[in-house]
Amino acid sequence: MSTHPKSSHPLPSLTLTGFLTLLLIAFMMGANHVAARTAFNHGVDVVTAVTFRSTVTALVVALILWQQKVVLQINARQKKFLLLIGGLIAVQSVCLYSSVARLPVALALLAFNTYPLATALWARLLYGHRPERAVLLAMPVLFLGLALALDVLGAASGLGAAQHWGQIGAGVAFALAASATFGLALVLTQHEAADVDGRLRTFTTMGTVAVLALVVVLTQTGIHLPTASAGWWGLGMLTFLYGTAFTIMFTVLPKLGVVGNSAIMNVEPVFALVLAWAMLGQSIAVMQLVGALLVVATVMWLGLRKR
Repeated sequence: MSTHPKSSHPLPSLTLTGFLTLLLIAFMMGANHVAARTAFNHGVDVVTAVTFRSTVTALVVALILWQQKVVLQINARQKKFLLLIGGLIAVQSVCLYSSVARLPVALALLAFNTYPLATALWARLLYGHRPERAVLLAMPVLFLGLALALDVLGAASGLGAAQHWGQIGAGVAFALAASATFGLALVLTQHEAADVDGRLRTFTTMGTVAVLALVVVLTQTGIHLPTASAGWWGLGMLTFLYGTAFTIMFTVLPKLGVVGNSAIMNVEPVFALVLAWAMLGQSIAVMQLVGALLVVATVMWLGLRKR
């Protein structure tokens, strides 16, 4: 996930190349989470996955900074907030992967995709921004879609609400925690670090995540490597897909005039749904699929609306 703030300038018209590039990034992000679930199923723990992914991505972005000769200019206030943003993204990464380890991948991503609401709430609490009318209109629709997708009453699963939530409750809680921390990171980025070069901002964020994850691995959990070849494939692919998506985001998209946080990338859960069905055998009921599409459509509408 990018931590680009949303631009206040009108968006340029989207070319076919730009559109397809955004879809490619969404596909790779969705595939990254399917690969992560494969790794988790074969001995890898969440902190190990975050350590590998973030370290490699930070190194890739560092190479971009060096190759493009980016000026490393950050004032004291920005430095403080960049470290805080990095800490928040570390928490978000662990929470989202913890959700992916417990829920069908698409449902974990759908619950996480409520972050536009979390962003509006944090902006209101911290900076006194009133939520836009569009956000207020979207809230009940998002919650309805999420309720259908998560099968809150346990009807689709046939288990009843109590037993169903006994199975999915922890995973949903982790996804919503990821949504809340990511929303806070976006608000702080927009208000406190928007003037920092996007490549430098991403490097400091990924570098902070990598260092924090490495500290936890070395002092607390230890490193948990895959116990089977499928796990190695999963760990390798999640690292490759995430790093590649970020590289494209900060090298190709700026040349195409496309904002990194374009709402088109919110089709990620749809790609994850198809991939998880094909590769992991995960499936959801028709009503859950309706709810999933409702969440994706609402988030895309929020992102693509004219301001």
